[in-house]
Amino acid sequence: MKLFKHLVVLSAILMFFSTTAHADYPNSPIHWGFKKGANEEQADAGKALDDMLVRLGAFYKGDPAKKDIYLTFDNGYENGYTAKILDILKKEKVPAAFFITGHYINSAPDLVKRMAAEGHIIGNHSWSHPDMTRISGERLAEELEKVREGTEKLTGIKHMSYLRPPRGIFSERTIHLANKEGYTHIFWSLAFKDWLTDQQKGWQYSYDNIMKQIHPGAILLLHTVSKDNADALEKVIKDLKARGYTFKSLDDLMMSQAFEESMLY
Repeated sequence: MKLFKHLVVLSAILMFFSTTAHADYPNSPIHWGFKKGANEEQADAGKALDDMLVRLGAFYKGDPAKKDIYLTFDNGYENGYTAKILDILKKEKVPAAFFITGHYINSAPDLVKRMAAEGHIIGNHSWSHPDMTRISGERLAEELEKVREGTEKLTGIKHMSYLRPPRGIFSERTIHLANKEGYTHIFWSLAFKDWLTDQQKGWQYSYDNIMKQIHPGAILLLHTVSKDNADALEKVIKDLKARGYTFKSLDDLMMSQAFEESMLY
C-alpha cells in the first residue's frame, strides 16, 4: 500500500513538472507570414519570429549567400497532378519533400510509395489537419504518430524528421511539443495562392510568382492540387538552374546548419 501511495505521489509530481514545462512555452496562435522576397533578396519574417525559430530549432529559409533551393509540396489530398510532378522531378533529378496528411495516406498510397521509392523526403502534415494550438499535447503527438505509422506501413520508412504545421498556425508550445516527438518545423519563404482548384490561372501565373520571389536559400511551398504548378514546374526548374540555382533536399539544409553551428564552437 505504501509503495502504491509513493507511486501515485511520484506520478503526480512528474505530471506537474511536465505541465509546468509546457506552460513555459506560450500557446498564443501565430499565423506564419513574412515579407516576400524580391530581386533575389531573401524573404523576411522579422526579428521576433527569426529569433523564436532559432531558439526552437525551426527553419523557413537557408543560407543567403548560397543559391540553394529547397522544393517542398503540401499534399492534403490528390487532384491528379502529383504523378506529373514526380515525373518532372525524376527527369530533372531534383529532390523534394512532400508533407502528407492522413487523408493522403489513405487515398493515394501508391503515390506515397513512389515518393519514397524515388528518394524524396516524406514530411508530416498531421493526420487530420487541425489547428495544433487548439488541441492537447496528447492529441498532437497522436496526430503525428498516426502519419508516421501510416507512412511506415506503406514505405518501410520508420522515422520522420520534418513537420509542417497545418494551415501555417503554430505556437511556441506546439513547436516545443513537436520537437519532443523528434520533429523539426519547416516553414517556407516562398508561396502564393495556388491551392484553390477552381481558380487556376494558367502556368504563367505559377511561373511568374515563383520567379519574382525566388532568392538564395528559398524554401518553396507549392500545392500539388494546382494544375498551374504542374504545368509550370519543368520550366521553373530549368530556368532556375540556368540562373545558377541548385535544388537541394531538407537533409542538405540540416547538415549545412549543423556544420555552421559546429564552426561556432
